[in-house]
Amino acid sequence: MTKTIMLACAGGMSTSLLVTKMRKAAEKRNIDVYIFATASAAISEEAQRHNLAVILLGPQISFQYDNIVNEVDVPVDVIDMKDYGTMNGDKVLSFALSKIS
Repeated sequence: MTKTIMLACAGGMSTSLLVTKMRKAAEKRNIDVYIFATASAAISEEAQRHNLAVILLGPQISFQYDNIVNEVDVPVDVIDMKDYGTMNGDKVLSFALSKIS
């Protein structure tokens, strides 16, 4: 069954590049996931529209963590700043998968 991973940042733009790199990493590793990016303002709406396995936040919106955790019923975590800055899709994919039970 396909697991859905949502990445969120201030506007959804910087995480879009990371999504592309994560998708390539998943394809190389033959992992069945659907990964997409959204803006922080749309997290609740997107969480209702998708059957999410995990939500990963860009470091720039880590201050919203507590609010988001209280709004959704899925694991939420913040992407490591170094992995985010280097757009390390493979490491962020592994991190996301480690959060999925």
